[in-house]
Amino acid sequence: MKSILVQLDTDPQPSVFDRVVAVDAGVDQLFSHGGATPETVESLVHGAIFTRGIPDLSRTAIFVGGSDVAAGEHVFAAVQQAFFGPMRVSVMMDSNGSNTTAAAAVLRARRHVPLAGSVAVVLGATGPVGQRAAELLALEGAHVRVGSRSVERAAETCEAIAGRVDGDLSPVATADPDGVSTALEGASTVIAAGATGVQLISAEMLKAATDLEVAIDLNAVPPLGIEGVEMTDKAVETDGVVRYGAIGVGGTKMKIHTAALKRLFDANDGVLDTEAIYRIGESLEA
Repeated sequence: MKSILVQLDTDPQPSVFDRVVAVDAGVDQLFSHGGATPETVESLVHGAIFTRGIPDLSRTAIFVGGSDVAAGEHVFAAVQQAFFGPMRVSVMMDSNGSNTTAAAAVLRARRHVPLAGSVAVVLGATGPVGQRAAELLALEGAHVRVGSRSVERAAETCEAIAGRVDGDLSPVATADPDGVSTALEGASTVIAAGATGVQLISAEMLKAATDLEVAIDLNAVPPLGIEGVEMTDKAVETDGVVRYGAIGVGGTKMKIHTAALKRLFDANDGVLDTEAIYRIGESLEA
């Protein structure tokens, strides 16, 4: 029986990127729907679960994507609410690559630093990728400093993550160079997940962070988020700091994305959210 992936994209046009990855992951049939909303997905979900017998539902799966992560989260929840009893299929959410990118970044950091008990800083942590990176770092037992220009927003993010993970999170204000430098004091890992084209750490600030062991910049649009980290850097060690750029992390992100899509067809009850996708990436590292 052929595998079918139903792509529910919150943008008007379904992502070509996500479609290509699905094809490369070996999906036999890809049904792509744009403009997905919580109000419109129920009939699409029912079309997926009522057309095959229960033993064959593992050959159908749903992928939620799009550029708006918050909208994707709402659709992801609505999809699960449309299931009942054994009438369900596996579902994955990776709007704007948020889950797979965060997973890849934390796994790269983990290669070089024992995260448990260490201090890790996430800049731009109130954004979708930053939030997920902070959550995964907390899951690994790191003391996570959640950085934002607004300490109030950072505190709200800490509270939201604490509702999902029992971790050590503290909000830090990073609206100016002094705030960023203070946040980096004693930290062994920094992940810059801010808005595109915004420099968060200057070369001088990076050099002054003498405890830093790993610097990961997820921004691919100049000026990059961390000065001195090139977008193609992949485990490049300079001045005692191992550096990764967006493209350097991208290879791992793509492997996780592909593996997660394949995992959807192992059973009909998988729910691939932030932690589940991270665990898949973790299994690839073994």
